[in-house]
Amino acid sequence: MMDPQLAGSLMSCDRAGGDLPQQACSDDWHSGQQDFDDRLREECGVFGIYGHPDAAAITALGLHALQHRGQEAAGIVTYDGRRFHSERRLGLVGDTFSRREVIDRLPGSIAIGHVRYSTTGETILRNVQPLFSELNAGGFAVGHNGNLTNGLALRRQLVRDGAIMQSTTDTEVILHLLARSSHRRFIDRFIDALRQIEGAYSLAALTNKKLIGARDPLGIRPLVIGELRGCPIVTSETCALDIIGARYVRDVENGEVVVFSEEGAQSLRPFPPMRARPCIFEYIYFARPDSVVGGRSVYQIRRRLGMELAAEAPAAADVVVPVPDSGVPAAIGYAQAAGIPYEMGIIRNHYVGRTFIEPTQSIRELGVRLKHNANRSVVAGKHIVLIDDSLVRGTTSVKIVRMMREAGAAQVHFRIASPPITHPDFYGIDTPERDKLLAANHTIAEMCEIIGADSLAFLSVEGIYRAMGEERRDPLRPQFTDHCFTGDYPTPLTDRADTAPRQLSLLAEAS
Repeated sequence: MMDPQLAGSLMSCDRAGGDLPQQACSDDWHSGQQDFDDRLREECGVFGIYGHPDAAAITALGLHALQHRGQEAAGIVTYDGRRFHSERRLGLVGDTFSRREVIDRLPGSIAIGHVRYSTTGETILRNVQPLFSELNAGGFAVGHNGNLTNGLALRRQLVRDGAIMQSTTDTEVILHLLARSSHRRFIDRFIDALRQIEGAYSLAALTNKKLIGARDPLGIRPLVIGELRGCPIVTSETCALDIIGARYVRDVENGEVVVFSEEGAQSLRPFPPMRARPCIFEYIYFARPDSVVGGRSVYQIRRRLGMELAAEAPAAADVVVPVPDSGVPAAIGYAQAAGIPYEMGIIRNHYVGRTFIEPTQSIRELGVRLKHNANRSVVAGKHIVLIDDSLVRGTTSVKIVRMMREAGAAQVHFRIASPPITHPDFYGIDTPERDKLLAANHTIAEMCEIIGADSLAFLSVEGIYRAMGEERRDPLRPQFTDHCFTGDYPTPLTDRADTAPRQLSLLAEAS
């Protein structure tokens, strides 16, 4: 079926590259974990463009805008009309793809790219996406944002049937399912593979003729369509369109497969109609504030979360202080609603890498100050309200509160612009197992004592839904995927019911 909107705006084209859940690694709530171990880890980001003479360079720019979604590895695959080209590297996008010689090794007018944070599978070069495979129908590359909840079960069956796996990422399962499909047409093989997987996925895929985008039946992970001088784009967030001056066309709908080729744009809907349940954490935490997700401004949602929090959990305070950078929009909303001055009481150092070595316990205890330092002129002698977007283990919160007190704060009230995280995620967010989640094991009063605050409060689940413009959460048909707060998982968790050993064989290699 041809999509008239896509066909009309994108056919005229200016022509001239998830796994096993990782375990949490903290022995106690006060352990000396690095700052980022107490945060929700990024997911992944995808970008693809069809028919542009500078496809690789455009893709690299798009990946720069998506860097917040994955900071461990990046890759690009292109097709030049004769052969495929791939560059995949560990590290940030700018570490590799800002160099002219690298872009020159990626000729072609079709490209897909991927930034990765590993929610399943090791951070090794073999797992860096886009993955590429030579199939009977020709070359195929795919980048995946999300996590398959039956990926391990499918993997074991494929290996029993003779498949040879080269990585430990669940995305490779899609390649094998596609290769083994009995359908004749490639797109039918692709859809056949999608019908066998469960969980969350947004895919950007590439053949020698097509750029393909696909979104899971519930639309858990985001994917949008854009257009740059007639050339179609699929990407995880609208901020990637902004950086290249592209026009937003629309979101890929839940359960939709979009195909771009010389014949134009095609929209396929191979799944029975379902009500979308996008991930609520895209709005709370993951998406960039300047992105628009599902027609909603992420920045405005986060500001409204802060306003709802102020209504639900007021505090007698002199200043509102965000925990940067994630707590800034919510803190602005809290301050506006509460009528309390907003101040930058914590200054963040943006030039600290994630790989800083902390060799001793004494140095490790100072780790939080590498990224955050108290602004004494703002907090000394004041009653302050600290605003953050989430609380996971609590280890960083302990250090932040202690820092505020050492800077002279008279009282420290902690407010979280989301509900308590009581359940782990299996859809592409790297959360600790439940026994490592602070809120799953302690009351709010106990958590307040653990982090050392004078008071602690969270936004309610209903408060989130009000901030999203909903009257209330529908318990029978929830509007969003919110299982981290409610335990209401939207898909079967097939792999979690598997009691067999979960370790995959790992080959150590230089990368």
